[in-house]
Amino acid sequence: MLLLGIDIGTSSIKVSVVDANNQQVIVAAQYPDEESEITAKQVGWAEQSPEMWWSHVQYAFGLCKQKSTFNPKDINSIGIAYQMHGLVLVDKGQNVLRDSIIWCDSRAVEIGTAAFDKLGHEFCLSHLLNSPGNFTASKLAWVREHEPEIFSQVDKMMLPGDYIAMKLTGEVTTTISALSEAILWDFKTNSLSAELMAYYGIDKAMIPEIRPVFSEHGRVTGAVATALGLKEGIPVAYKSGDQPNNALSLNVLQPGEVAATAGTSGVIYGVSDKLAYDPESRVNTFAHVNHREEQKRFGVLLCINGTGSLNRWAKNLFGSQLSYQEMNDLAGKIEVGSAGLRVLPFGNGAERMLKNNLVGAHIQNIDLNVHNQGHIFRAVQEGIAFSFRYGLDIMRSNGLNPTVIRAGKANLFLSDVFLQSFVNTTGVPVELYQNDGSVGAALGSGIGAGIFSSANEAFQNIKPMQLIEPADTHIYEPYYQRWLIDLKKQDQSKH
Repeated sequence: MLLLGIDIGTSSIKVSVVDANNQQVIVAAQYPDEESEITAKQVGWAEQSPEMWWSHVQYAFGLCKQKSTFNPKDINSIGIAYQMHGLVLVDKGQNVLRDSIIWCDSRAVEIGTAAFDKLGHEFCLSHLLNSPGNFTASKLAWVREHEPEIFSQVDKMMLPGDYIAMKLTGEVTTTISALSEAILWDFKTNSLSAELMAYYGIDKAMIPEIRPVFSEHGRVTGAVATALGLKEGIPVAYKSGDQPNNALSLNVLQPGEVAATAGTSGVIYGVSDKLAYDPESRVNTFAHVNHREEQKRFGVLLCINGTGSLNRWAKNLFGSQLSYQEMNDLAGKIEVGSAGLRVLPFGNGAERMLKNNLVGAHIQNIDLNVHNQGHIFRAVQEGIAFSFRYGLDIMRSNGLNPTVIRAGKANLFLSDVFLQSFVNTTGVPVELYQNDGSVGAALGSGIGAGIFSSANEAFQNIKPMQLIEPADTHIYEPYYQRWLIDLKKQDQSKH
């Protein structure tokens, strides 16, 4: 019995086929090899085409079929993970009305700030657990204000994973977890937020049918089954934003457990059973994948927009001829502190943990007689690690104190320089796992379809590959403090 997982990333689409009997990957593929296009019509904007995502899903699954001799008709369920906070709009014919305004787009910051003030900070934080900020509901309000001719045609608003499920099944559904990341869910009334929707002018009819994360979200249509070689009628049985899904794939489901990622963006994601919030909305709280009214599970999320994207920028500009491993090797030859070179990694839109300020990315203290490629690469990775420490300190101030952080051995966590900078700056050990978002989505679908009796059964074979413990915190701390001074100067200059 096989399970199909689809991960709708910003950079590419990843697809995995997993054997439900042993939870092992049969085959995996991603498309494209180069990073997918992000359109920026103005500074601070970021859009992608939902039709592009769907096309890339089909290409990626086609690559899986080319790589392996598995029978696609043995697939019994499909799970979807997706980039969070994106806005997809379709008309009554399920036609996309405009490109998706994605997670790192900053255009709705002022709209969200105005809603926060109008509805009241205490109301928003206690009911929504967040400021409306720059999230999906505020992006929809931006469309209503600036593109009324498009808004008038909207039948349904969706998150990116809802759209891919729609393309597979013809049905439009969503989840409480998705609505909470859109800042449309009222946790006190356990319903859609009537106050926010009225303020933004969002008709309840625009919201898809709400179903549990682990449940049927439609069945594959005959046309799609024929095109992909699947059985008609298999269920899409799981949908989740990429960070809750990453936590699921690391079996981070219970209060106190914490996951991290350092891909295009950087995230620390902790699970809590407390209806709590950050008073300044610098970290955000959403419904976790296993949240239920009778068993509350909240995901407390710290996001840094420009982690892997900054590392890629440094590679393209200073080492386009190098592999990432060669970059990491050069960085490893440089002493801690990068000979005074310091980097602020905030050049990918408004940063929530900096109160939605556009601080920008900065390289400080360049010495033309000292610094080379290796210094640049190390300073970039140290700066990213320092930003994780800054955010983790915010989470600690809100009561989340992890004793260990679980992460997949991927992206920046492949770099020894980053790993050592991360554990020694934060002071928290890291357990590394061989995890993958599309594999987590596949196993999630097995839970939703009843193929597994529980998450424990689905993830029974997940074991850590490596444990990295802090050893040189006293060496890193002075460099972090100097970096912090730089950040405070730049942050104050933007007020």
